[in-house]
Amino acid sequence: MESEAFEKICSGAENVIGGYELRKKMEGGKRLKVKLGVDPTRPDLTFGHMVVFNKLRQFQDLGHEAILLIGDYTTIIGDPSGRSETRPILSKEEIEYNSRTYLDQAFKVLDPEKTTVRRNSEWFAKMSFEDALHLARRMTVARMLERDDFSKRYADGTPISIVEFLYPLLQGHDSVELHADVELGGNDQLFNLLVGRALQKEAGQNEQCVITMPLLVGLDGKRKMSKSYGNYISFNDSQKDMFGKIMSIDDETMYLYYKFLLLKTDNEIYELESMHPMECKKQLAHTLTARFFGSDTADHELKQFESIFSKNDLPDDMEEFFAPDSCQNFFDALFSSGKFASKKELHRLIDQGGIKVDGIKLVDPRERFARKDGGIVVQAGKRLFFRIR
Repeated sequence: MESEAFEKICSGAENVIGGYELRKKMEGGKRLKVKLGVDPTRPDLTFGHMVVFNKLRQFQDLGHEAILLIGDYTTIIGDPSGRSETRPILSKEEIEYNSRTYLDQAFKVLDPEKTTVRRNSEWFAKMSFEDALHLARRMTVARMLERDDFSKRYADGTPISIVEFLYPLLQGHDSVELHADVELGGNDQLFNLLVGRALQKEAGQNEQCVITMPLLVGLDGKRKMSKSYGNYISFNDSQKDMFGKIMSIDDETMYLYYKFLLLKTDNEIYELESMHPMECKKQLAHTLTARFFGSDTADHELKQFESIFSKNDLPDDMEEFFAPDSCQNFFDALFSSGKFASKKELHRLIDQGGIKVDGIKLVDPRERFARKDGGIVVQAGKRLFFRIR
């Protein structure tokens, strides 16, 4: 039984370091302390975070202690992992706001009754400067420069703050404070997680097992899911946006989402590949939307999608905007809706044939905006519909 549990925990992982010791602990019936740290740098989580949250939930369902560590103190520094420049500094108010929203979102995956929530300000806020110096002595500059992101920035002459060098030490010290048996993270966190093992060994503790998960591919099917790339699905997306974004991914990415977001086995994915890709994708979108918004809402979004894209119907819950009297042409009227990030983006969509007005492709954005009863229906791209009166 415990052997099967161990195999389940390792499934889908990119790296499992200390797996032999972990297996012995599980077979010995030890209730493990499993740590997942998140820095509240932004107010919402993405499906990229769900990959590691799912793994923590697996430990939770097996009866182990799931520790969600809010890095409210380490956020002040900013994790340099995968960064080509120093992160911007957030205020304490921003960090606190983001921390609260993270908990609301995390419990859409984790069981709140079985989750231990900690903040690393509990110990770092009490540290003296002497304590910080003692911690800093445990790492050399040469070891830090082994990191790809630091070595590249150093070679390129891009500034690296001394404070950034402290980040892996702080994350590692979190594991010492929590006496973690396991630490989870994305594959880009491997260096930081290994520092935790080294600090625990120095402190006379058993070294934590490190489990890293692959970085989820974004909507573009090429780069990792990131807000910086604009290729993400957020926990806080509306049901319509969530469903529509999932339907926009390519087939190869779809099967990765089945594997890492719905934890389907290779055999189950093989069976899914026998389905028509469109039906398979609709099933994925329905399942994930139902997880966040419930089955009824997912049923509604599926029906809306099929009506719009199969029957060329219009959605029955379009947003409406009233164009100011100053709008004399279609471009001004469209931009007044606030649905486009910039005039440049709107021009690009029109040039690419991505804007339809009452079902007809908009060619001349300077065409006079004719006001009529009932307004005009705008389709931008594949998923966005709204009415302008």
